[in-house]
Amino acid sequence: MNDINHRCGFVAIVGRPNVGKSTLMNHLIGQKISITSKKAQTTRHRVNGIHTEPGAQFVFVDTPGFQTFHKGALNETLNKSVKDTLGSVDCVLFVLEAMRFTGADREVMALLPKNTPVLLVVNKLDKAKDRLLLSAFIEEVRAEFDFAGVEVVSAKHSQRLAELLDQVRPHLPESVPLYPEDMVTDKTQHFLAGEIVREKLFRYLGEELPYEMNVEVESFQVEGSMFRIYVAVLVDKEGQKPIVIGRGGEKLKKISTEARLDMEQLFDCKVFLEVWVKVKSGWADDVRFLRDFGLE
Repeated sequence: MNDINHRCGFVAIVGRPNVGKSTLMNHLIGQKISITSKKAQTTRHRVNGIHTEPGAQFVFVDTPGFQTFHKGALNETLNKSVKDTLGSVDCVLFVLEAMRFTGADREVMALLPKNTPVLLVVNKLDKAKDRLLLSAFIEEVRAEFDFAGVEVVSAKHSQRLAELLDQVRPHLPESVPLYPEDMVTDKTQHFLAGEIVREKLFRYLGEELPYEMNVEVESFQVEGSMFRIYVAVLVDKEGQKPIVIGRGGEKLKKISTEARLDMEQLFDCKVFLEVWVKVKSGWADDVRFLRDFGLE
């Protein structure tokens, strides 16, 4: 394809934890590839989601929510991921929750690049009932940064996402597509399997979930039309294992069952899934382990 009018570029989605960044990307590309949860800080990898339409290809980068509360090598690595991403994209979407502009939002705003177009995306439109108050809120935020544009959306309900794409498109460079038009992510099935298990952990353990927890896909085997997937849940302390497993293994069984069903839908095949819990003390502060695990 040599059409000079075609545009293609990278778009970072940034914001404090739990403003809806992953939900926004999933709905922009029309498929769930980044995990979502009411618990903050679920995204730990930079996840590329691809939306292709006639004349343009958008490569969205879903970053971890910039974290200031928890300290340690894990969050230093996650925050470095945000900073590195902002320096290598064509456009940035700064996501805020409607009617909520906090100190944590301002900390992320301080990282926004000055030489890259930044669009203000006010999410959770359904929570902003008073349009005059919403307008005043937007003006308050705009006074603190020179945004290239503003869009108000509801990512969860897919409202005004087409208008958001219209605002992003002119900021993409002229380029042929970087990916096939039917491709929605550059992540492997191996990676997506781990993310699905991690999402179920966040969703079903809620506030009980150990913060320093992650998953490791130890084996991913393709046997004809079936996938055999073995996943270890990493916790930092022996006493955290019963939290994940539950009485009589009930919680882990529910997490495994729902993860398997999601995988079968995503991969369009039968899946045998085995999930267990193991202790790896200090993993979240082991920089070398984080690098080997793909978090750096």
